Amino acid sequence: MVDVTADDPTADWTSPGVFEVVPGIHRIPLPLPNDGLRAVNVYAIAAGDRLVMIDSGWAIEAAREQLAAALAALGAGFGDVERFLVTHVHLDHYTQAVALRREFGMPIALGKNEQPTLNVISRDRTDESGSPFEERLRAAGAESLLARLAAAGRRPVDPSIWEMPDDWLTDRDNLQVGDRQLEAIATPGHTRGHLVFRDDAASLLFAGDHVLPHITPSIGFEGAPVDFPLRDYLDSLRLVRALPDTRLLPAHGPVAGSTHARVDALLEHHDHRLEIIYGMVERGATTANEAAGLMTWTRRERTLAELGLFNEMLAVLETMSHLDVLVLQGRLVVTVVDGTKRYAVAA
Repeated sequence: MVDVTADDPTADWTSPGVFEVVPGIHRIPLPLPNDGLRAVNVYAIAAGDRLVMIDSGWAIEAAREQLAAALAALGAGFGDVERFLVTHVHLDHYTQAVALRREFGMPIALGKNEQPTLNVISRDRTDESGSPFEERLRAAGAESLLARLAAAGRRPVDPSIWEMPDDWLTDRDNLQVGDRQLEAIATPGHTRGHLVFRDDAASLLFAGDHVLPHITPSIGFEGAPVDFPLRDYLDSLRLVRALPDTRLLPAHGPVAGSTHARVDALLEHHDHRLEIIYGMVERGATTANEAAGLMTWTRRERTLAELGLFNEMLAVLETMSHLDVLVLQGRLVVTVVDGTKRYAVAA
């Protein structure tokens, strides 16, 4: 039996349960498979005698069971979900909505700019060899990492877990949810079509992975990448910072009192990271892979080799995103040699 309790931001945010953020809005943490994040928050918003969900969780049995128990504690079931509003297309946010729609028919709404990625990942794949990020890793000079990824093999991708949404949302769309009005705001960076949902009257921001209280989101990890995901992400942070402050309702981590405070910290973090990576080029690194290898990662100050293959790939790609922003700032120059980007300090 799941109890409904008041949300305590000092408690373990990953603990199963139903947590009231404000009357009519409940945070429901759902488990993730083999993921260091451990959980993803979905939010249930009262809409008359039904519920609208912000994000859905990963389409795994444990998440389905936990969501069913949480809805039951609210006196509801899957058939009472009126609609899913999804912040972005990653597995832990989108795929359970697809699975539940097949059974219960509730519509799904997603940012319009996620369509190119869905076009890529939903098509039938017959060749499961290599990395889906091969071209970018070659551009990063990460040939050794590519070889190790190939040797490890890829988990088969099941295209059937991906489907198109019922509704495409665009920037500044207004959505009526019960007696609340949410504004969908385009915040590209983490993905090209990421949205946040802002309840201006209640000063709440359903932030997805755009603003996270304890970690920085990966940048541009998607099937149809853009050229400058970090530039887009920083612009999106500044856009949110220019709006009136709100409580932060994130996808990973506890609810926080100020979105602005966390945005300021994220902008400072990336400014600091840009300086570090610029310093790596001054020390002689010419590729993203070389620069990433000279740095330490996570709060534990791990080396690149200590991260594990998947997180090593994210680190190298994130480093390349920072290098590309330094090029845009005119501090570095880049040349492409045999498909690899080589960076140098601008004269």
